[in-house]
Amino acid sequence: MDVVNGIEPISILKTKTAELLRRTRDTGQPVVITQNGKPAAVLQDVESYQRQRKMLQMLKLLVQGDQDFREGRVRSHQEAKKRLRKKLDELRSRAEEV
Repeated sequence: MDVVNGIEPISILKTKTAELLRRTRDTGQPVVITQNGKPAAVLQDVESYQRQRKMLQMLKLLVQGDQDFREGRVRSHQEAKKRLRKKLDELRSRAEEV
């Protein structure tokens, strides 16, 4: 993040909102909004926000998987395939009933 150009006071947000939005969209960089000289909010384009959320979700899943592995909550490939096949069969049966 460009610290010098990435920080703006709330007064700029009020007067130049469209310009700040365009800047975040064009650069993909967030803008830190300050109020009374202190960081108060972050303005970020939607695409960058969504990408960041997906990365955080992936990290969360990786941490959970690592914790499961360390605590012995694992299955062999064959066992996982068998369980998945069973679940799929159950779902197919339900779908046929409807």
